[in-house]
Amino acid sequence: MPVRRVRRARHPRSPLPFRRRAGTAGAPLPSPVSALVLALPVLLLVPAAAAQTADTGREPPVKLPVATGYGGAVSSVDPYASRAGLEVLRAGGNAVDAAVATAAALGVVEPYSAGVGGGGYLVHYEARTGRVHTIDGRETAPAAMRPDSFVDPATRKPIPFDEAVNSGLSVGVPGTPATWEKALDSWGTISLAGALRPAVRLAERGFTVDEEFRAQTAQNEDRFRDFTPTAELFLPGGELPEVGSRFRNPGLAGTYRLLAREGADALYEGRLAREIASTVRRPPVAPDADRRVRPGLMTTGDLGRYRVLHRKPTRVDYRGLEVYSMAPSSSGGTTTGEALNILEGFDLAGMDRARALHHYLEASRIAYADRGRWVGDPAFSDVPTEELLSERFAKERACLIDPDRALTGPLAPADPRDPDSWGCSAGRGGGEDHEGPSTTHLVTADRWGNVVSYTLTIEQTGGSAITVPGRGFLLNNELTDFDFTPLSDDVAGPNLPGPGKRPRSSMAPTIVLEDGRPLLALGSPGGSTIITTVLQTLLNRIDLGMALPEAVAAPRLSQRNTAATLAEPAFLESAAERAPLERLGHRFAPSPQIGAVAALEVLPDGRVRAVAEPERRGGGSAMVVRPSRRQEPR
Repeated sequence: MPVRRVRRARHPRSPLPFRRRAGTAGAPLPSPVSALVLALPVLLLVPAAAAQTADTGREPPVKLPVATGYGGAVSSVDPYASRAGLEVLRAGGNAVDAAVATAAALGVVEPYSAGVGGGGYLVHYEARTGRVHTIDGRETAPAAMRPDSFVDPATRKPIPFDEAVNSGLSVGVPGTPATWEKALDSWGTISLAGALRPAVRLAERGFTVDEEFRAQTAQNEDRFRDFTPTAELFLPGGELPEVGSRFRNPGLAGTYRLLAREGADALYEGRLAREIASTVRRPPVAPDADRRVRPGLMTTGDLGRYRVLHRKPTRVDYRGLEVYSMAPSSSGGTTTGEALNILEGFDLAGMDRARALHHYLEASRIAYADRGRWVGDPAFSDVPTEELLSERFAKERACLIDPDRALTGPLAPADPRDPDSWGCSAGRGGGEDHEGPSTTHLVTADRWGNVVSYTLTIEQTGGSAITVPGRGFLLNNELTDFDFTPLSDDVAGPNLPGPGKRPRSSMAPTIVLEDGRPLLALGSPGGSTIITTVLQTLLNRIDLGMALPEAVAAPRLSQRNTAATLAEPAFLESAAERAPLERLGHRFAPSPQIGAVAALEVLPDGRVRAVAEPERRGGGSAMVVRPSRRQEPR
């Protein structure tokens, strides 16, 4: 059901870094995290003054891919962002507070992947009730958008994809600020102003440019130069930012201060809303640009009508565990869930590695075939979520898997509501989609046992390349996640553009429970490879006996109902890994990297292990409130 934004009363200024709201603290409940941690001394909490000065902004934080300990944990792609979340935990905040603080800091240090100009999905385990909740903060299309909005009226053909991306036409109404405020209103213990404070300080003082930030800027340099405010912000002095230099964003600091004072409504109403709509409808193209930039359709009315949605999470049981994820408008939960249901009938742990990977690839291929046909915004399409996740449907689809031969993609979908369509014959299906490979993910846990898994994005790396003048953030290009044309002459499909519609996503923030309590939380960026990244990491950990750091670091394959499977170099370079699958008929196409996981695991002794990528996207950052010194169990 729609959730209206609530305008937050302004809080009086306080010398404390965070002001708690009465009656909303995360009440302790017995859990694997809290059972041991609640007995720890109060000294685990850093005094307010120390927390306030913890991030001096002068030195880049140490980047570690694994951290284990007590009192709470954060994992993200960037150490500045992880430190912002940890600061909130140390000051007594809970996992939701820390997730918003981490996400806001990612808007500073990862501006090409996420920020207030985008959207996302948040999954939350609430220790007090033992329930899993989700927020759908996906962007929405303007009211003027139609099913043929990405079709050139002169040619009746889809407009070139690159032209669609770099345009106002691609920009959806942002959902991120409303997501932050709704999460804090529902489950947080601090105000939005308190959660934004570390990010404001970071934007003002700046951060040290690393190789990854420079490389992503270089990747986008040509199109950034075509938009005046984007070039002014991200190409200071007309040049790429130097590694080791400090990058400051006072415009974003001002935007965050505005949100802190007035709440999320500041972005959806008033002056900032007018600035966003004007930028979308009349993109600030540089005078010397020769790029064709199409105007967008967004109005202030579209911004004012935006609502985040509480949705029931998807759930499947796998090997005695409960796997929760995001329901449509995302396809992450249904596609991961269907693949897990298919694999439930096979003993992957009893297979050699090649056979296990073969079954993983085939289950993924089948689930993607069904995803493309059936999943879209449920407000506009009759999405058969329950049927896609049914064990009966999965059992019938599993009969397509031949242990000795790979299927040929693309595979035709089946109708989960029509058993006559199930069969074991593999018909031919349609092509793949074109989701961007960017996005970012974070996980948090606190001393009470609350856990958050949150994926947020502006779509492509660099989004639409359009910056709102003076505001310090890029606008998304999420509407290019829509299908530009019908699936076929006979089937329009669930993911054509429409007024107020949410484009289908692959984001799959996931929380796994064991006996009703958190065991794992994970997610990833990567466009349509998000689902396979989450799925393969789960299988590595649950079926193949890998410790979580090993499960995250292992070479990845991504089969999305295509003729060839994407494969990372470490896999392709290993003949022992590749050859057995090629003998089964699998074909591989190289991909420099697939996904970038942030994850955590609650260990049997009550400690939390936070895990980030050791190398992908320059490596991530895992932190815990109180590191432990004991040897980590495998």
